[in-house]
Amino acid sequence: MGGGRWRRVLSGVGRSIAVWAVSTVTMLVLAGALPDFQLQSDNGDSATRIAVTAAAGAGVFGLLSSLVWPLLVRALLLVPALILGLLVFFLNGSLLLLALRINPSGQSEAAPETAVAVAAVMSAVASATGGALAVRDDDAYRRRLYRLAARRRDRSHGQAGPPTPGVVFVQLDGVGHDVLEEATGKGLMPTVARWLGTTHRLTPWRTDWSSQTGASQLGILHGSNHDIPAFRWYEKESHEVMVCNRPSSAAELQRRAIAYTGDGGLLTVDGASRGNLFSGGADELALVLSMAARRGRENRSRSGYFAYFSDPANAVRTAMSFVAEVFRETGQSTRARLRKRRPRVGRGGLYPFVRAFATVVERDVVVAAVIGDMLAGRNAVYADLVAYDEVAHHSGPRGRDTEKVLERLDRSLALIEKVAEHAPRPYRIVVLSDHGQSPGETFLTRYGLSLGNLVRAGCGLPVPRRARGTHSGAEARAAVRAALRRPVEESGGRHRPSRHSEPVVLASGNLGLVSFPDAAHRMSREEIDRRHPALLSTLANHPGVGFLLVRSEEHGGLVIGAHGVEAPVDTLDDARPGPLADFGPGAADAVRRTHTFPHTADIMVNSWYDPEEGEVLAFEEQIGSHGGLGGAQGHPFLMSPLDLSDPVDDGGDLVGAERVHRVLRGWLRECDGPQVPLPAGESERAA
Repeated sequence: MGGGRWRRVLSGVGRSIAVWAVSTVTMLVLAGALPDFQLQSDNGDSATRIAVTAAAGAGVFGLLSSLVWPLLVRALLLVPALILGLLVFFLNGSLLLLALRINPSGQSEAAPETAVAVAAVMSAVASATGGALAVRDDDAYRRRLYRLAARRRDRSHGQAGPPTPGVVFVQLDGVGHDVLEEATGKGLMPTVARWLGTTHRLTPWRTDWSSQTGASQLGILHGSNHDIPAFRWYEKESHEVMVCNRPSSAAELQRRAIAYTGDGGLLTVDGASRGNLFSGGADELALVLSMAARRGRENRSRSGYFAYFSDPANAVRTAMSFVAEVFRETGQSTRARLRKRRPRVGRGGLYPFVRAFATVVERDVVVAAVIGDMLAGRNAVYADLVAYDEVAHHSGPRGRDTEKVLERLDRSLALIEKVAEHAPRPYRIVVLSDHGQSPGETFLTRYGLSLGNLVRAGCGLPVPRRARGTHSGAEARAAVRAALRRPVEESGGRHRPSRHSEPVVLASGNLGLVSFPDAAHRMSREEIDRRHPALLSTLANHPGVGFLLVRSEEHGGLVIGAHGVEAPVDTLDDARPGPLADFGPGAADAVRRTHTFPHTADIMVNSWYDPEEGEVLAFEEQIGSHGGLGGAQGHPFLMSPLDLSDPVDDGGDLVGAERVHRVLRGWLRECDGPQVPLPAGESERAA
């Protein structure tokens, strides 16, 4: 054993002893402060005996945490993530009770609830002590990375990593191009700012009409987002609602994309997919939704938790951060309510826990998995960090809440950069987003009724009394009476279509979809007018609606605006935008493409958009939304190393997730990591 290795061993032993000593002192302090936790017999013991008891208890607790904890985590892989985060405290308390019971002194005891608190404090102190020691030793962190890399090389029989660079793609979910530029200008993201000033370029790109993660990520990872009209939509042949973040839907969408392209995905060659909706063809998976419903423990999305939570210090640190984030969200929402901040949506119920999972648990597990992939020398890694998107939906795209999230995301990028220095191969780090977010109050808040109730009113169907009394509801009912030539609203003889004709109304941000389930085909404008004469005019003339897309028997795709403005979609472009004038360049192309999808709804409804303020009206309860056309939601970013080719060397615009896929695939080829498309049959089996 060389001198350097001996020094590393001695340094590690020294840190372990220091952590043990601090844990012993912590146990002594807690025993003096908590009445239900004692380290001495009822008759009293000497100070020396109490200290020995504390030292033995701390040592046994540390040993049990190292040996038993990984087994407990593996046994609990099937437990939902939110529950697992809370179980961390109780499991640690159980280990402490066991440690006290088998303590050689036999004098220590604690109440169960006290054991939970003591175990949490001891684990946190031990973790903080280890981190402080690593900070004081300038080379400690670097040596730890070297050890991890050396262990992985040993598992690969000593083979050195390839000399060609790998690529790490980090997706900052929902961070728009404008938000990233503002964050770097304000100093919120110093790592990103440094990269942009030295090693990286920033390129905006434009999403499809469906500006949401399901459409964008499927296109980026699998090369096709064909027939993804929205985040959720109704499929008439199966009578089912497809939802992009539902495991069964995600698995089916991935299968369809592979069948459509005949390609397994961006990550088919030694790739890893972390925290994504889709696998990209990767063999290494963690928190991948499309695989969550598959049987077999090795294929379940929760299996990615094991590598992270098998370290008890990681588990406690993340659990405590989880609880802190819950309190942080509670405080922020209370402050917004007391200050009567507008716009505002409800943030109670389970939302604080959902936010904490997205901003703490998902981030920690995904970043740890990426670090492991880099130290293993994988060819391509694609990871999604969803923290900003989740917070911005409820707090707005800009503000103190989201700025704090951006700062933490920047620290994650800095950590990944640091790990790249110690990986067995060079790495290119690409940062991108899948969409942005547009601000604005909700449709319901502004007009007092939901899109669903507006559609029902336009169809002459009964609506809740509160919605019926709003100005929009009254106008819709008046339009129905006029269309049916009924000048007086009769209480007993009001026209009521049969139950089977009631529409299915779904919302995806500021994009609404109306489908009539009793019609097996996509209904035409003419059929809709015959069935519900006032519906299309009610929707198109509503001040909260920007435009409609329907199928016309005469014109094909037809865009309908307010005041009777109509234009066949094939006649629209950037020079002649028609009803799409406010929605900017590329709107006509995006709408025209969606019109060709087999599962486009009978009526596609895009909300109003204010081009001066950049605001939209979400049909969901979100004050930062995405999913349709209008504003920053359709303008994400792509930040790439200067070592890679320019994604838009022709000076044009980068448009569509499928185009981004081709750019990323080209970069992998440049890094000597060609992605070989699988034959169609084999691709379907891989899915």
